[in-house]
Amino acid sequence: QVQLVESGGGLVQAGGSLRLSCAASRSIFSANVMGWDRQAPGKQRELVAHLTSGGSTNYADSVKGRFTISRDNAKNTVYLQMDSLKPEDTGVYYCKIAFGSRYAWGQGTQVTVSS
Repeated sequence: QVQLVESGGGLVQAGGSLRLSCAASRSIFSANVMGWDRQAPGKQRELVAHLTSGGSTNYADSVKGRFTISRDNAKNTVYLQMDSLKPEDTGVYYCKIAFGSRYAWGQGTQVTVSS
C-alpha cells in the first residue's frame, strides 16, 4: 500500500503563489494517473489537475493558466504549482496517484488565500 504525504500548503494573500508537493512511499514511475483534488468548506470535492503517464494534463476551468501539475520520478513526488491565487482557491488539497485501477490518497493539506 503506497503512502502519500502532501506538504506546501499554508496561508497566502491573493495574487500569491504556493507549490504543493506529494511524496510517495514507492516509485511513481509506473503510476497511471496522478492528480490533485480540492474541497472547499461546504462544497464537494472537485478535480483540480490531472497528469497521465503519457504526459497529458487536464485542469479545472477555474485554474487553467494559473496552476501547473508536474512529476519528478527520481524523487517520487508530484507537484502542483499554484500562481495568481484567488480566495476561491481556498480549501483542502488532496493528492492522488493511481497504480493500475486503484487510487491512493494523501491526507490533505490546507490552502487558505486571503483577500
